[in-house]
Amino acid sequence: MDIQGKVAVVTGAASGLGDATARALAAAGAKVAVFDLNRDGGEKVASAIGGVFFEVDVTSEDSVTAALDGVEEKLGAPRILVNCAGIAPAQKTVGKENAPHDFDLYKKVLEVNLFGTFNTVRLTAARMAAQDPLDGLERGVIVNTASIAAFDGQIGQVAYASSKAAIAGMTLPIARDLCKLGIRICTIAPGIFGTPMLLGLPQEVQDSLGASVPFPSRLGKPEEYAALAQHIVENQMLNGETIRLDGALRMAPK
Repeated sequence: MDIQGKVAVVTGAASGLGDATARALAAAGAKVAVFDLNRDGGEKVASAIGGVFFEVDVTSEDSVTAALDGVEEKLGAPRILVNCAGIAPAQKTVGKENAPHDFDLYKKVLEVNLFGTFNTVRLTAARMAAQDPLDGLERGVIVNTASIAAFDGQIGQVAYASSKAAIAGMTLPIARDLCKLGIRICTIAPGIFGTPMLLGLPQEVQDSLGASVPFPSRLGKPEEYAALAQHIVENQMLNGETIRLDGALRMAPK
């Protein structure tokens, strides 16, 4: 898809991978809608790229629907969706003093990461499907975010890994569901990236994490995620695939 002039929605765009992706798509000529619960960060990104911010709870049908209505009113119908919103709390299945994993926390992680992703996919794809086809009979492109934890989940990552494995697992079925509508979908599974969560750790911890990556032996850059997301949008043969972006890292148990 030619990005120039197309409307793109990026969730979790107030920081990290979503921020970098919103900026990359805007630089390529897209009209970008920034979706996030973080109003201060989201408005800052939107202002910097000439986009529009919407305060959105991705787990809420009403919230996403209202935001998409706003996108169509202010920018036009969305042709691109990149889902970066997510959370990553850590807890063992059985922890200290044999305490079981908090069930509400487990459900919360799946609600935000998995249900929130699918919620925005289904609602945005329905609007893409209503549009006239572009060159190559294409109507839209969706990029979801999993994690290498989907395949190499570490100690304490049972909730996070579950949610990301499900995102990877739904990629091909969604691609098959949407193929006759001219809508593509791929998932990126990043390794260890320099997002605000990791950059808040002590430098020696960051260095140690980076050194665990075979090559390049460093943290990934959000701009590298954004470059892959942009390429997925632009390359029509990319569909139904989960792509590891990890420098050949395979995570150890801890």
